[in-house]
Amino acid sequence: MSFEELEHTADVLMRVRGATIHEIFADAGRAMFHVMYGPCEDRGVERHLSLEANNLESLLIDYLSELLFITEVENTVFCTFDIDLRGTRLSAVLKGEPFDPARHSAGTIVKGISYFGLEIVKEEEGYVVEIIFDI
Repeated sequence: MSFEELEHTADVLMRVRGATIHEIFADAGRAMFHVMYGPCEDRGVERHLSLEANNLESLLIDYLSELLFITEVENTVFCTFDIDLRGTRLSAVLKGEPFDPARHSAGTIVKGISYFGLEIVKEEEGYVVEIIFDI
């Protein structure tokens, strides 16, 4: 499981790899929060999330969009993502910490997730997806 930032003209483009779809979703969340806030620790904040969509790509967009909503409304930063996927139904346990301006202000604000070019691809050793975060 991993993620890396790729060159993009205006927004942030991240490539996420995982051995399983579960890892793709977990690392996509980690990647987005890394872009926004940098390092994070599990300091007792825990949230549960359930979503369902028509396909995995829509589910990924909905999941990341919901993470954006929660972090903005509740002033939280998440760093661990325990994902359970059953088809196109997702349940997640999110863990992290309260937002601390002294520790979390060095990142880039993500305004949304782009559908452009979003495709979860099965490769020999797992899955990969490239995600554009609108900044």
